[in-house]
Amino acid sequence: MDRELWNKCVEFHGHYCPGLAVGFQVSLAAREKLNFGSSEDEEIVCVTENDACGIDAVQVITGCTLGKGNLIYRPCGKQAFSFFRRDSDQNLRLVLKQVDLPDDRDGRMEAMLNMDPLKLFIFKEPHYELPEKAKLFNTINCEKCGEGTAEHFIRLKEGQKLCTDCAQEYSRGW
Repeated sequence: MDRELWNKCVEFHGHYCPGLAVGFQVSLAAREKLNFGSSEDEEIVCVTENDACGIDAVQVITGCTLGKGNLIYRPCGKQAFSFFRRDSDQNLRLVLKQVDLPDDRDGRMEAMLNMDPLKLFIFKEPHYELPEKAKLFNTINCEKCGEGTAEHFIRLKEGQKLCTDCAQEYSRGW
């Protein structure tokens, strides 16, 4: 195991934990299987289906970030990560398996860090297409609060251009 890289992930995240170990292992497995380094722009895209600790390791190891638009959060509640290379048709979906691990936190983390990724993850193809590149949107000032909002989040309500906070979406509760 690359302890130096692990320590960089721990430093970025703020502490070590089993969730960070998941992101560490998934990133190394994807990097090896798809043969890529750190993404400087949007060459590599990661779609994460969770917003847990492992995402920090994904950012450190792969260079995929929300700010660059190549780390995309798809809220499904799964420990699943799909990686895409924009320069080829290569892609990979890794899903955490239910494996027997020690009961204690440190034991689980160490076991995951030392486990063969083939035993830790299911390797398969993503069930969705490569997301399009990030777009830049015009900023529209909300006519109620005055805050600048990306135009694709503006809602028209009673003739006013409102941000999603001020628009208070209509819902019948289901």
